Amino acid sequence: MLQTLKLNKSYGQNRALTDLDLQVPKGVIFGLLGPNGAGKSTFIRIINQIIDADSGQVLIDGVELNPKHISQIGYLPEERGLYKKMKVWDQMLYFARLKGLSQSEAKERIHRWLSKMDMLTWREKKIEDLSKGMAQKVQFISTILHNPPLLILDEPFSGFDPVNAEIIKDEILELKRQGTTVILSTHRMESVELLCDQVAMINRSHKILDGTIREVKNSFRPEVFTVSLVQPKKEIPTEWSAKSTDGIWSFTLPLSGKSPNQLLGELMNYGEIVRFEELVPSMEEIFIHQVKSMHHG
Repeated sequence: MLQTLKLNKSYGQNRALTDLDLQVPKGVIFGLLGPNGAGKSTFIRIINQIIDADSGQVLIDGVELNPKHISQIGYLPEERGLYKKMKVWDQMLYFARLKGLSQSEAKERIHRWLSKMDMLTWREKKIEDLSKGMAQKVQFISTILHNPPLLILDEPFSGFDPVNAEIIKDEILELKRQGTTVILSTHRMESVELLCDQVAMINRSHKILDGTIREVKNSFRPEVFTVSLVQPKKEIPTEWSAKSTDGIWSFTLPLSGKSPNQLLGELMNYGEIVRFEELVPSMEEIFIHQVKSMHHG
């Protein structure tokens, strides 16, 4: 759906993007990760044609990025941009018309979305009279009214309570089921684990990670297992630093060149295994590790 080739952007002496190569397949939720100031916002602004890259290429569906693509992209910025004095209905209609929908089609879709989100009673309210969460919902609906094939969401969950965050999450998954390609830029790693099929991580203008969630996690596996067993048949070696609670001994062990089955086989000699699980790092742990190692590197 989206491909960038050797994308570069600098602001004076500051490099925002360095030779960024990205491939976002069709119909996936693609997590764009990185600390503040890493270059994510610059990338998003280039895709939205708010700013131009210094060099490199952006292709959408194999076609060089051009003004026609604006109507095919939905963009939810982190700094939400609604007109405070406008009423909810008028605001949505304005955005829908901007994206090329006819008056009748726009009205029909706005009505459908407002009823779906339980917001019809709010249609005549001014934006400034809404709570932050309500205004976020208005902005979210405005972003997706024109059914864009490519959706870019920058921190879509900020300002939402858990209930509304769940509603938005379900809507994002529904859009994906309908074939929308979603680029999700967020600091919430639990959202990444729940929603994303693939991720790329940018730090200090460089791409430092890329792949499916599973590939990324696998590449950071320490090959360490956490083990719990009952009623040791024979003495557990002291170097395993096992701790005992209610007759269950727990410890962690590296594979040390063995296969998991071999390790499990050896452990059976010590007692009945009740837990044997590989310690796989979370996306949060990988994120923190990568950012820290680059700052020290």
